[in-house]
Amino acid sequence: MPTVTKEKPAAEPVRRRGRYPKEFRRDVAALVLDQLRTVADVAREMSLVEQTVGNWVRQERIDRGEREGLSSEEREELSQLRRENRQLRIERDLLKKATMAGVWRATRAR
Repeated sequence: MPTVTKEKPAAEPVRRRGRYPKEFRRDVAALVLDQLRTVADVAREMSLVEQTVGNWVRQERIDRGEREGLSSEEREELSQLRRENRQLRIERDLLKKATMAGVWRATRAR
């Protein structure tokens, strides 16, 4: 009996997980903004997800001052400040606990 082999479907573009370099994101967004191409066209050509390219275009418009919102630099600074704030809260809570333990020991020693 002859064996039937199914044709493999056309390979979908390989999806990359993780962050793309800033320059690459800006260049892709520039294709849409400067060359007046559609997000779908650029995404298809570069084997990227349409939503991802749309996000990059939105952020590039903000960075260029064409749209309201936080610029990339402001977003970076905000992230850094939030990390720093989180660390300071942890340190403060640790000091509170240490102080309370010291007070508790001092009152018990009397």
